[in-house]
Amino acid sequence: MTPLLLGLLGCSLLLPAQGFYSPSDDVVELNPSNFNREVIQSDGLWLVEFYAPWCGHCQNLTPDWKKAATALKGIVKVGAVDADQHKSLGGQYGVRGFPTIKIFGANKNKPEDYQGGRSSQAIVDGAMNALRALVKDRLSGNSGGSGYSRQQQGGGGGDKKDVVELTDDNFDKLVLGGDDVWMVEFFAPWCGHCKNLEPEWAAAATAVKEQTKGKVRLGAVDATVHQAVSSRYGIRGFPTIKIFRKGEEPEDFQGGRSRGDIIEKAMDLFSDNIPPPQLLEILNEDIVKNTCEDSQLCVIAVLPHILDTGAAGRNSYLEVMTAMAEKYKKKMWGWLWTEAGAQMDLEASLGIGGFGYPAMAAINSRKMKFALLRGSFSETGIHEFLRELSVRRGAYDTFGSGSMPKIHAVEPWDGKDGQLPVEEEYDLSDVDLDDYKNTEL
Repeated sequence: MTPLLLGLLGCSLLLPAQGFYSPSDDVVELNPSNFNREVIQSDGLWLVEFYAPWCGHCQNLTPDWKKAATALKGIVKVGAVDADQHKSLGGQYGVRGFPTIKIFGANKNKPEDYQGGRSSQAIVDGAMNALRALVKDRLSGNSGGSGYSRQQQGGGGGDKKDVVELTDDNFDKLVLGGDDVWMVEFFAPWCGHCKNLEPEWAAAATAVKEQTKGKVRLGAVDATVHQAVSSRYGIRGFPTIKIFRKGEEPEDFQGGRSRGDIIEKAMDLFSDNIPPPQLLEILNEDIVKNTCEDSQLCVIAVLPHILDTGAAGRNSYLEVMTAMAEKYKKKMWGWLWTEAGAQMDLEASLGIGGFGYPAMAAINSRKMKFALLRGSFSETGIHEFLRELSVRRGAYDTFGSGSMPKIHAVEPWDGKDGQLPVEEEYDLSDVDLDDYKNTEL
């Protein structure tokens, strides 16, 4: 059997294990392609779990989530989103940790956070309480709307004001003259496909504006009116969507036309332009806790003592780490470093001492597991190490204590070369050595 065939077989065997739910479960797997159709356009109540495959709490929730879905079948819809894979959906609904459970009730555009227990019984009770509240609202004539009509909202989920109206007069100034990334729809009012896209474009514009803080913007050009700009970019069919980056030629957007597809592309464009994560020195326990708990992986380097490398040598190691943080910035991992000997408990827990310095470990603080860099401390060596981990091929060890080691408070590096401690000088001129000669031992 060829290595290629073996690799394909290996992928086919491993990939299903990454998902928590199968078609035989009563949990509906949701993604950007079907979320709008299944959830947003539904008249029923939905409970949706946003999870990550690497999250231990999510794994623990899975059997209860399946059991609750079976109990609620035909009454309340139960779904799940792999928010690690579909970051656009998680970002659209402000998901910051896993698992996050949202209740999509009367106003699908403003889901509520589920705050109940994580047992199957608690989930079912929470769903039934939400269902009773939904029915009560309907009896009272309250639809739970957000205050905009469907026409004003572009079909639900967004506000048309978040779509920037672009014209022959303002296009160059807004799109070409700014630093923001633009997704621009060229449409014709009589075009049926354009009318279908309109509510999706409006909903995506609102979500993208919130999630990117306005760094990615959605605009629209009526190509039948503003023919100069449309002709410049060779618009022949409708709708046509183009992506504009500062200083680059525009590119055609070839993705799907649902709000989820549009948001996902916008978030990819945003992540391409975000700065790399900060490379922080480990100075206290809070730095490690805040960095590692908010990240799937936390990359920690233990660098040689400053007396061994000087400032120039240390900075060269930090430059390598900064370059790798830039390369892997879309992963949103944490990046930390410390000096050899400053965090002995951490080094002992990772078993770093035996490999010399510099050393590196990637820590999954949720699972209390870590992997050590066995190759060179270089861009090539670290890239290979992290690439293996990102495709789940790396070998992990478990913290023996089951918890993160103690982190000691230290002073930050001042950026200078190290100095040897000054030895104290003694003045022996007043010491009578004859007194010591006669001393009995």
